[in-house]
Amino acid sequence: MKLLLDTHAFIFAISAPESLGLKTKRLLQKSSIERWVSVVSLWEIAIKVQIGKLDLPRNGDFYAGHLAALQARTLSVHSNHTLGLLALPLHHGDPFDRLLIAQAKEEGLTFVTRDKAVPAYGIETIW
Repeated sequence: MKLLLDTHAFIFAISAPESLGLKTKRLLQKSSIERWVSVVSLWEIAIKVQIGKLDLPRNGDFYAGHLAALQARTLSVHSNHTLGLLALPLHHGDPFDRLLIAQAKEEGLTFVTRDKAVPAYGIETIW
């Protein structure tokens, strides 16, 4: 199984693991599970930290260390992801979430999210 963590799932994994769903916690404990965090999530976190909407460190090493501890790979944004947005219905208005959904869809990843709007896109989700 290959997981793409939604931004809030990554934040919970690094700062409040008790907030993760039970299934997600179990999967993240298995070393055989492939974990991905998108640069989209890192970008969203950076913006929200800078504007004061998220109280997390401004130190990039903090996030790099947590990515390593989670054994998570970083997923870059590619043209097929952005072009994949064209085929997505407008169930969700958040541009970060829409790009994460397109990435999960294009890469065949299970999306770790508690967002109730996401299953309407026909991708596999867990929480």
